[in-house]
Amino acid sequence: MNDTVLHDLAALDGALYAAVAATDTPALDAGLRRLSRAANHSKINLSIAAALALVPGRCRRAGLLGAAAVGVASFSANLLGKELVRRPRPDREAAQVRVGRHVPMPTSASFPSGHTASAFALATAVGAVLPVTAAPLGLLACAVGYSRVHTGVHYPGDVVAGALLGSTCGMAVLAAGRKLAARQ
Repeated sequence: MNDTVLHDLAALDGALYAAVAATDTPALDAGLRRLSRAANHSKINLSIAAALALVPGRCRRAGLLGAAAVGVASFSANLLGKELVRRPRPDREAAQVRVGRHVPMPTSASFPSGHTASAFALATAVGAVLPVTAAPLGLLACAVGYSRVHTGVHYPGDVVAGALLGSTCGMAVLAAGRKLAARQ
């Protein structure tokens, strides 16, 4: 039964990937390609965390926790998840993802999406400390995740797994931060 469920989930994942590839969205292509590239190496996330850390008080705390969450999520996704699962990247050419959407195809495994994990980790950690940022950072995280499918470098399931992993890492960093604060 588990093999059947996994097979069905893989089929659904491939069908969603193909549907995104087949949808003509010329007005979105350049912007999503730029967003996907800007999220490389957690540049967006760490820039936001650094900017917040420069402001005293809750902003500094949010920035430091956000940076820590990004680090934990990046490590978990890229050094643990990708190495354990080793899912191959999608075949952009077979799915006919438009060349105008392409970003360089990473050489790492596909599952989970590290870009998405980092974005959701930041949104979770910072949003908990500064609730006013929760919605905008959550939307940014969703956009980063979608951009990875749109550009053809991830399956939707990779992005969903990255979102779950990143949110979990963000919550874990928040819990560790609370324990540390209670000890002081």
